[in-house]
Amino acid sequence: MDFQLSPSSVSPQLKETWQHTILLSFQSLGVVFGRLSIAPLFVFATIGTENIESVDRIHELFSFVFWTLTIIPLLKYALIVLRADYAGEGGIFALYSLLCRHAKVGLLPNDKNTNDIMCFEEQTPSNIEVESRARRAIEKHKSSHYLMLVVALFGSCMTVGDGILTPALSVLSASSGLGRSLADISYQYSSSERTRNTLEKDFKKYVPVPAACVILICLFTLQHYGSHKIGFMFAPVVIIWLLFISGVGLYNICHYDPQIIYAISPTYMYRFMRRISPGSWGLLGSILLCAAGSEAMFADLGHFSRRSITVTFVCLIYPALVLCYAGQAAFISKNLGVSKDVFHLSESVPNRSIRHIFRVLSLFASAVGSQATITASFSIINQCLALGCFPRVKVIHTSDKIHGQVYIPDVNCILMLFSIAITIGFRNISLIGNATGLAIIFAMLVTTCFMSLVIALYWEKSLFLSVCFLVLFGSIEIIYLSACLLNFPKGAWYLVVHLVIFMTIMLAWHYGTLKKYQFDFENKLSLDWLTELGPGLGVTRVPGIGFIYTDIVTGIPAFFSHFITNLPAFHQVLIFVTFKSLPVPYIPACQRYLIGRVGPKEYKVYRCIVRYGYCDHVRDTDDFEKHIICSIGEFISREENDFEASTSPEGKMIVVGSQMADRNALIPLDGTVTNMGSSASLAFFVSCFRTSPLYDHPSGSVSIPIRRKKVRFVLPPNSPQMRHSVREELQELVDARESGTAYFLGQSHLTVRRGSNFLKKFLIMTYVFLDKNCREPPVALNIPHAALVEVGMVYII
Repeated sequence: MDFQLSPSSVSPQLKETWQHTILLSFQSLGVVFGRLSIAPLFVFATIGTENIESVDRIHELFSFVFWTLTIIPLLKYALIVLRADYAGEGGIFALYSLLCRHAKVGLLPNDKNTNDIMCFEEQTPSNIEVESRARRAIEKHKSSHYLMLVVALFGSCMTVGDGILTPALSVLSASSGLGRSLADISYQYSSSERTRNTLEKDFKKYVPVPAACVILICLFTLQHYGSHKIGFMFAPVVIIWLLFISGVGLYNICHYDPQIIYAISPTYMYRFMRRISPGSWGLLGSILLCAAGSEAMFADLGHFSRRSITVTFVCLIYPALVLCYAGQAAFISKNLGVSKDVFHLSESVPNRSIRHIFRVLSLFASAVGSQATITASFSIINQCLALGCFPRVKVIHTSDKIHGQVYIPDVNCILMLFSIAITIGFRNISLIGNATGLAIIFAMLVTTCFMSLVIALYWEKSLFLSVCFLVLFGSIEIIYLSACLLNFPKGAWYLVVHLVIFMTIMLAWHYGTLKKYQFDFENKLSLDWLTELGPGLGVTRVPGIGFIYTDIVTGIPAFFSHFITNLPAFHQVLIFVTFKSLPVPYIPACQRYLIGRVGPKEYKVYRCIVRYGYCDHVRDTDDFEKHIICSIGEFISREENDFEASTSPEGKMIVVGSQMADRNALIPLDGTVTNMGSSASLAFFVSCFRTSPLYDHPSGSVSIPIRRKKVRFVLPPNSPQMRHSVREELQELVDARESGTAYFLGQSHLTVRRGSNFLKKFLIMTYVFLDKNCREPPVALNIPHAALVEVGMVYII
């Protein structure tokens, strides 16, 4: 059977109404568009006055700003890229997931049997035809798969780097305006000219960095409230900010230079290119900052909706920013050479008193503007985590309605520390701006490359359209990339440090996870090994249920066979539980569990494959054990009559829901308090030691009272539809559940084979270090320590 999970069925989102769109648009102002809205604080401010020799140069730079805003955020992202969402999720890894699913280029640890069991795509003649023409070349070459993974991780690192640099840049830029306000106030109330000059220098030198660090700490502290609440808190600030800067921009256009409107003509860009020089070419790196936030706008798509983001940008953000940049350019063109601070946005505010208010407002706006890249970093890390490319961290879903709204405390702390370190280390917005521009353009280039593949392989458009998209946007971004690379010695070198750290972590974790899975798969035992074990070999069955958590979907895991060899006993009912992360955002509850039988019926051994997407939080449920028991009960009742079941190397497997709608298998009774939590594991160990010569306990039993809340199950009333054998097997399952449960987890110890090269040794050593220092492996329920059995094995890689 083909388990069909189309993107529409994967995402449980309801049809969006205009009332809902307006609400999401309001919230998105405080999360998504703050980054684009505060860009006027540092676009012209990062340009040195020594690089501007005439008013014409200001007009030419404004022309670049206008067309950059029009082509990249508006045309590329708002009108094209946002349409490539994957069930509502955006970002580089969402594009990579689309390619993994539709072009089979993923490197997730899945063997052939796994792919056969967990097939999701409906193969139609048209799909097969497209695959044979456009996808065969990519699927054929394994090197292209590795290249795409590395490129996806590279783009993700750049997005996270933007999440570190943007808060530092925006907050420090606004704090420098606060320092100028304090200097102006001191200048008014100081009688001595020397004292005024000293205070001005001190305020501008010592105020911005401490103030920026305090604001950054407050900003990152607020992240635990989630995008929903932060959006409501921050949206009014962004609205006031946009109205303020657009109003000031309109005033400056009318008052200083109405002719600036003509600078939107592309001929001004041609004039700039005709008189190009290495110094002026580097100015484009600063101009690129006007599009900063475009990639975050796409990555934050899962927090809101495509329509709300598109409508808000087209109707409000874009016209407000064009007015602001035009007014700022008009002010600079008439005041060039008057003051060295003429490039700062606050200087274009006409009234001195209003200017002080503006600088305070810019502090709040800068904090809000950093939110887009922070939430984008959370989304990217969450996707990398679920796809096995990032160490285990705690992911908190902050909304029950919008599944993409996540908060990661560990990542939030790391972003805060790096951002504060950048602020203290550089202390200069030009240096931070150079690094930010390079991170932005690299992320945009990765999105352009993946998007061109999505157009051809997922949208199934002509190769000509795919190439046109790549050439049009790729050529523009390469021009900006060359300009940013000229600023590499001026702060952009930080990206290399950031890239080395995060790429090493991601690649090492993915490599270690892949090799560990391959070891498990190659060393698993066949079913005959388990079914041949019996009393004649000294192996006994004890009451209760044993949950064996493993990564493989067929066969017996090596750690469990290692355990049985040393302690020859296993439970009356065995359930092999496997979690499988798929490159899709969500798996519906009705298609989450895949249940099958291992061996003959009399052995009472089952396999449960739990499939989840990278935005699901299925492992966080406290009653997960109840869902598995209900699913197995449903499997038993449907096994013989289900004609749509799939066939695995072990036998029939059925997709079941977490609970049966008609309650014809098992009925859970919630709220029972019992002390049977560890009875199964206790009986298990007693039986093991009785078969061992080391067993010498005088009483033969131990009492470990543990009180825990446990769900009990009962069978439904007698029904003629339920066969006697089915009812009997269900009763045995209930009795085993009443006897208690034990949980088996494998504890791996990776070591490198002798003679391995340095790169392999380094990656494995890094993986081992990360595995020991990150969070414990998540399981689906809170396992009591008395019922937990960890089995250690050495993995020779």
